[in-house]
Amino acid sequence: MNHSDLSVARHAPPRRLVHPGLASAARIQSMQCAVGQHFRLMLQPGLSLFDALVLPLAGAGVHSASLILLGGYMAGVDYCFAGPDTTGKSLAAYGQPLSAGRAYLISGSAMFGKDADGQPLVHCHAALRTEAGDIRGGHLLPRSCQVGPQPICALVTALDGFELRVAFDAETNLPLLQPRTRKLS
Repeated sequence: MNHSDLSVARHAPPRRLVHPGLASAARIQSMQCAVGQHFRLMLQPGLSLFDALVLPLAGAGVHSASLILLGGYMAGVDYCFAGPDTTGKSLAAYGQPLSAGRAYLISGSAMFGKDADGQPLVHCHAALRTEAGDIRGGHLLPRSCQVGPQPICALVTALDGFELRVAFDAETNLPLLQPRTRKLS
């Protein structure tokens, strides 16, 4: 690369993604609560990633949470990643599921909330190292990923004052987890 190439790169306009729908006046939807919990959760070997997260969180009375997944071995990982939506209905769409097989979970983040029908939902992204040493990553499919032979630590921030629930987002034209006032049962 010569000096003139660097000049162009430094002054190139930033990329901007434009979603198909109308942008909300509030760019970021947020809620706050006066109370919250922070704790460690050990994901149990042999369980699906979904069950390893949902069962103990529900048992602890957690309705919604943000999680950081620390490193550990997975007995099986299925994942996908988003590419351009060929239908034009939205900016991106998930591709076909891919299998990483047994892999080391380098790190990940997850959101625990409810789907549109009120059922538990885990949305998780992670970086992985396959048995062949390749680095992969994307959106994990929690019901078909399996925790490996040792527990994996997750750092949990419970969102006690509100819930995350899937609802249609007019800007992205996609169903997204959004903060909502939690209905007390």
